[in-house]
Amino acid sequence: MLAAALGLAAVCCSPNPMAAPPKDIHSYANPAVARVTHLDLDCELDFTRRVLTGAATLTVERAGEGPLILDTRALEIRAAETSADGRAYQPARFELGAADPILGAPLTIELPPGATRVRVTYATSPAATALQWLDPAQTAGGKRPFLFTQSQAIHARSWIPLQDSPGVRISYTARVHTPPDLVPVMSARKEPDKSAGYKFSMPGRIPTYLIALAAGDTEFRAVGPRTGVWAERPVIDAAAREFEDMEAMLAAAERLYGPYRWHRYDVLVLPPSFPFGGMENPMVTFATPTVLAGDKSLVSLIAHELAHSWSGNLVTNATWSDFWLNEGFTTYVERRILEEVYGPERARMEAVLGKRSLLREMAELPEKDQVLHIDLAGRDPDDAVTEVPYEKGALLLATLENRFGRARFDRFLAEYFARFAFQSITTETFVAHLRATLFREAPAAAAEFPLDEWLYRPGVPASAYEPQSETLARVETEARNWAAGRPPETEATARWTTQEWLHFLQSLPAKLTPAQMKQLDEAYRFTQTGNSEILCEWLRMSIRYGYREADARVEQFLRSQGRRKYVKPIYEELAKTPAGKERARRIYRQARPTYHPITVAAVDRLLA
Repeated sequence: MLAAALGLAAVCCSPNPMAAPPKDIHSYANPAVARVTHLDLDCELDFTRRVLTGAATLTVERAGEGPLILDTRALEIRAAETSADGRAYQPARFELGAADPILGAPLTIELPPGATRVRVTYATSPAATALQWLDPAQTAGGKRPFLFTQSQAIHARSWIPLQDSPGVRISYTARVHTPPDLVPVMSARKEPDKSAGYKFSMPGRIPTYLIALAAGDTEFRAVGPRTGVWAERPVIDAAAREFEDMEAMLAAAERLYGPYRWHRYDVLVLPPSFPFGGMENPMVTFATPTVLAGDKSLVSLIAHELAHSWSGNLVTNATWSDFWLNEGFTTYVERRILEEVYGPERARMEAVLGKRSLLREMAELPEKDQVLHIDLAGRDPDDAVTEVPYEKGALLLATLENRFGRARFDRFLAEYFARFAFQSITTETFVAHLRATLFREAPAAAAEFPLDEWLYRPGVPASAYEPQSETLARVETEARNWAAGRPPETEATARWTTQEWLHFLQSLPAKLTPAQMKQLDEAYRFTQTGNSEILCEWLRMSIRYGYREADARVEQFLRSQGRRKYVKPIYEELAKTPAGKERARRIYRQARPTYHPITVAAVDRLLA
């Protein structure tokens, strides 16, 4: 209760919002002149037309004379008004600029002297990139429709006119009007006021990509005093069992890095078209159902999204070139949480697999995309979502921990989260803080540490920490034995976790024959597994090695869920040959209408 109280106090005490943010090349906004600090949203969901209509009332702090410039994407702007007192509004002149395929269109609103409120009445497009409208057949219950948003990285502008930059932080309230049989959930506290629609409030200032909304036939199940699960009725029991350790994870993170600042931590399990594993929206993580493995072997995703409550939500990357500050820190913290709850070996296994995944992807990435501080000029920030910000960033922090000692590094991280709480910072700010604190405290350990190499050069420095796992070392032995004609004992493999099976598959010889693939499948039934992590790896291998007996499962998997982490690599594997690319296009034509716009954009580019 004390931690919760401290968290609520901290939420209400964000730093001066008018501190000048860095230039964001992915936003038209002019926060140095007129900066949005608060949003009051009133919106209605129309499932028939697949549009959201509403009014966004923005509180603006002004540092000079000039208009307010907002980010939009395919919004119909119906009216703009301004007010000096928040009560009497007058029509305002506005102009919607030309649309850029990545950035959308700037909305420029003239501000008369003294105006501190701007109200924009608008409607979204049915093709809004942040919104996915699902028919009942696409849900677990099959009876009612579903809507969810995905605002990261720059998709909030497709459903709310805002200064859509991670360097601009706002608080918000919302009133949501839904059909009577659908329950809305937001990245905010639900208020008891039901006079008209559902009311939500987020008192802490957050970047706009963390504004989130979902509405469907869901119910809630508490798993702890501050934690719980939202899910469709057919899924709620399995989700509550799988995520029953959430309260223990939350307590572990607080022991390591200080009080939780967001009141509650709940998880909403979405339908399978959700494009990501999870999205760390404050107070309610949005999660894919593909993590419901039945044995808690994939709950590292929950630890990851919870870790974002400190790294990402509390201390945020100021631009998308600094994305590693969100994801590298979070991946490191995720493994520390797993170690606290499930033991050191579980965390070591995740680190070994993470580094292997990083090196495998780096081998196919251009050098410009192998750096932590990535140049995204002229590019969609979604292009930054590779293993590099996650795993190379986490490896940098693990190397710092190894160099400076865990106790000292833990103090540094806890102080870092406290020092920059409710702020958006750049890589340069982090470097200056690191040099002024940890490096100054231990100059011998800091000597010749190749920080610039980590941040600005491709590849992994030779001095990187090398994670080790005894469990996975034994798995490698079993993979070598299998290659030599001595398959692992069934008694041993029956106890293997997801991490062990993945390592086994990835440790097999670099080239397998269809006959060897069939032998593996008959022994371990990989084609029929319901574990999406193992299945994705197996299906990529099946395509690569010509195992045609998995063809039907490839198509079924690509048509049944839309998580980008899975579908994009499978389409990539198919597209490596002309015949495979044609097959991929055929499958994609049927699956595309069920995918979220973010997944569609990625696969469209791949199969163009």
